[in-house]
Amino acid sequence: MRFLERRRRQPPSIIIVSMIDILVVLLIFLIASTTFKQQPAIKLVLPESRQPREGGDEGKVIIDIAKSAPYFYLDRTPVTLDRLQSELTARAAKNAEAVVGVRADADGAVSRLVNVMDIVKAAGFKKPISIYTKTAEK
Repeated sequence: MRFLERRRRQPPSIIIVSMIDILVVLLIFLIASTTFKQQPAIKLVLPESRQPREGGDEGKVIIDIAKSAPYFYLDRTPVTLDRLQSELTARAAKNAEAVVGVRADADGAVSRLVNVMDIVKAAGFKKPISIYTKTAEK
């Protein structure tokens, strides 16, 4: 006894299994060829200079001065002005010959840059301070 009459299905016009294979290959290709953009921890707009100085040693002490709070970063770690002074004094006691680099935002206050330069000199570093700029576009 057959209560329902079954219809014969027609095979699909598009073969789905091969479509899945193609999609997997495309997905692997896109993942392998994608470059990931690294976002900097601090967004600085450096002032331009026509004659930029090249960077030096890897053992530098780098201080970033941003235009918004927190204003001071020591090796990408946010610090207050008092903590910056104590950290620089401790590092100068260990190695007074270390190179200190300062990256200040172009729109930042000049007073913060002067404060940092005074702190670096008072800490006891012997080498001149390197100030980072970007190359002027021609």
